[in-house]
Amino acid sequence: MKQFINRIAELKTLEEQYFNDSSSFVVVYGRRRIGKTSLLRKFLSSHQESVYFLATEESEKQNLISFKKEVAQFTHNDLLLHADIYWDDVFKSFVNYQTSNKKIIVIDEFQYLGLANKAFPSILQKIWDTLLINQNIMLILCGSLISLMKSQTLDYSSPLYGRRTAQILLKQIPFKHYHEFFQDKTNDELIPFYAVTGGVPKYIELFKGYDDVYEGILNNILNRNSFLYEEPYFLLQKEVSEIGSYFSIMKAIANGNHKLSQIASCLEIKQTSLTKYLKVLMDLDLIIREVPVLEEKPEKSKSGLYQITDYFIAFWFKFIYPYLSYVEKGEASYVLNKIKEGFIQNYASFVYEEICRDKMWELSIKNTWKFSLAKVGRYWSKAIHEIDIVAFDATKQYLILGECKYTKSKKGYEIYKDLLIKGEAMKPLMHFKEIYYVIFSTSSFDEKLIIEAKNNSHLLLIDQID
Repeated sequence: MKQFINRIAELKTLEEQYFNDSSSFVVVYGRRRIGKTSLLRKFLSSHQESVYFLATEESEKQNLISFKKEVAQFTHNDLLLHADIYWDDVFKSFVNYQTSNKKIIVIDEFQYLGLANKAFPSILQKIWDTLLINQNIMLILCGSLISLMKSQTLDYSSPLYGRRTAQILLKQIPFKHYHEFFQDKTNDELIPFYAVTGGVPKYIELFKGYDDVYEGILNNILNRNSFLYEEPYFLLQKEVSEIGSYFSIMKAIANGNHKLSQIASCLEIKQTSLTKYLKVLMDLDLIIREVPVLEEKPEKSKSGLYQITDYFIAFWFKFIYPYLSYVEKGEASYVLNKIKEGFIQNYASFVYEEICRDKMWELSIKNTWKFSLAKVGRYWSKAIHEIDIVAFDATKQYLILGECKYTKSKKGYEIYKDLLIKGEAMKPLMHFKEIYYVIFSTSSFDEKLIIEAKNNSHLLLIDQID
């Protein structure tokens, strides 16, 4: 039985919409495998007076036939099965069926109806405005093709624009809930697994039975019969045209080309030619443009770096895509050895840094410091190569600088000395009143550093993410 983990806020939103005194129109969207259908089924398990309809890539007529069957079963009206009627009449039958509680109708993979008939959003708009809006009914549209869901339901140009009463963009499960899938492992032990699966429930389920992440990679990714082997193709092929161009960009970023100029140089194209592709990838929540956290006008920053936001996608493009020919020839073991050579130092360590930055928010909520954090991020410049963690409060009086060490050896006092030097270099940039320091490590710390932390209220050591 699959576990249902996290999603408390999303369930709360659905419940609030259900208990509204008027009709509710909710749009739920997010990438494939993220758990949208599981969320809806969990919600519907408490509300039996509902219709769940899964649209397909078939013709509009075939979808209408399937929809009639679902409504006929719900309303106990067998005449609907053979009636030659259109969408509005089926909805009328649903509306006219009397129940003691609010009725719910879910259309999953809604975007396929818009693909089968471009006018379908207009058809549904009329149905909502004339039939559903005053009937205390909950309508939920759900879809996994983000670009189509936005254009068909959320964008200003859509006929359905302004009708929704709520929308839920379902994202990956954060690391702080990751351990709930693995009851027998500590968070530190789970970092390599998270670096491969990210927070996608479908991927996580595949790795649950493994003690060794490399064994999981061999069986679930380097296995040509596993769906993860070509998962990025399926994620992108329906969202974009020119899939080869997008693959080239993702590969370039995964290989360490994060600046616009670096990506363009790697692909041997002009920077201006990249803009539209990068925007699409950002709209799909596959990449982000990151700027140093102290930038006051990030949109105008010339220091922007493009990062892949999906850890599985980043892993696949860095370690699998370059070696597909070897896998096809049955040399999965060779590829696995290549992965082992660079997985920790060149990949998992960066994921660990992001986990630590997320942990800063948890520490702030627990009042670890006498101030609350307003921003957490990274900082880099020509003068200061890079600082893993830079955080500050809303008044910009208090600054926190941090380092994240994914290592098996104890970390010593020199790390703190290095942070102090970086702190001095930061002072001219912002007039902070006080500077605090935090050091994360997957191993412990030497005695000198531990003693320093005990006597220094401005230094915090964290050797476990738990």
